[in-house]
This record gives sequence, structure tokens and C-alpha cells, in this order.
Amino acid sequence: MTIRLATLADLPNLLSLLKRVVPLMHETGNFQWDEHYPNAEVFTQDIKKGQLWIAEIDEQLAGVAALTEDQEPEYAQVGFDLTQRAVVTHRLAVDPAFRGQGVAAALLTQAEQLARERGLAFLRIDTNSENQSTQNLFPKVGYVYAGEITLSFRPGLRFLAYEKRLT
Repeated sequence: MTIRLATLADLPNLLSLLKRVVPLMHETGNFQWDEHYPNAEVFTQDIKKGQLWIAEIDEQLAGVAALTEDQEPEYAQVGFDLTQRAVVTHRLAVDPAFRGQGVAAALLTQAEQLARERGLAFLRIDTNSENQSTQNLFPKVGYVYAGEITLSFRPGLRFLAYEKRLT
């Protein structure tokens, strides 16, 4: 597996990934993503900012994650100190064909590597309350559940926030 920064040339494969992932999310009651979010514009901005990472297996797109320092203001709802810089994982997705192969864990390891390179002690992430896969994964890779939040840009949905502290 290779983890690398995405380029604009990856955009068609990223949009194709969304078409495979979103319907499966909806089947499990997870409406965090839809036909409007994320989209080509969101991914393009991530790429231009140098914060969209992809996982490849056999030269095929296996997963994606935006590794940013952008913390949602609502993270304060669970007591996160938003003045503390943190690497925050957004838009984490694994192609259904590559599930169970450690793709998400590898992308989260990349987030940890970035945090260490930047001298940051915190990693943060949130997930839809209906996303059982990530709720099982995050504690396995060292994230601690911090509580439930709401996000203003996704009204009506509940999210669970997690944090990992590096030593």
C-alpha cells in the first residue's frame, strides 16, 4: 500500500469512489455524505491546499482522507481546546473493494506522522453516529471517544468526536 498526496489527476477516481461509497453509507443509515458533499470542488480545494491523501493498492485508489488543521467550532461542545493545534482527519473513505485491508488505519497513521512532523500533540476526528465501522476502528488505533456533537453544516445529524494524544 502506498500513501501519497492526491493530485488533480486523481479527481476522476475520487469522484468515482464517492459513487461507490455514498450508497453504502446510506444503506446503513449514515447520511453524513450525499450527492452534494463531498464533491469535486471540496476535493479540488483539499488538493490545492496539499491536504488530501490517498491510499493506493496495486496502483488503484483504495482510500482517501483530508488531513488538515481545520477544527470545527462545534468541537468545543466536547471540551476540545480549539486554540490547541491538531491534525484533524476529514473526508475519510475506503473503497468497498479494499475494506478490511487496513486502508483507513494507514491513512490515520499518516495523520499521526504529520502531527509528529509538525510538533503537534493532538489528533482529532469525528464520525456520523450511524457509522459503526469508524466507531470500531478509532479506539483500535488509539483514539478516545470525547462525546457527541452537532455540526451546523450537517443539520439533523449526530456526530461522535474522538481525540488521540501523542506523547
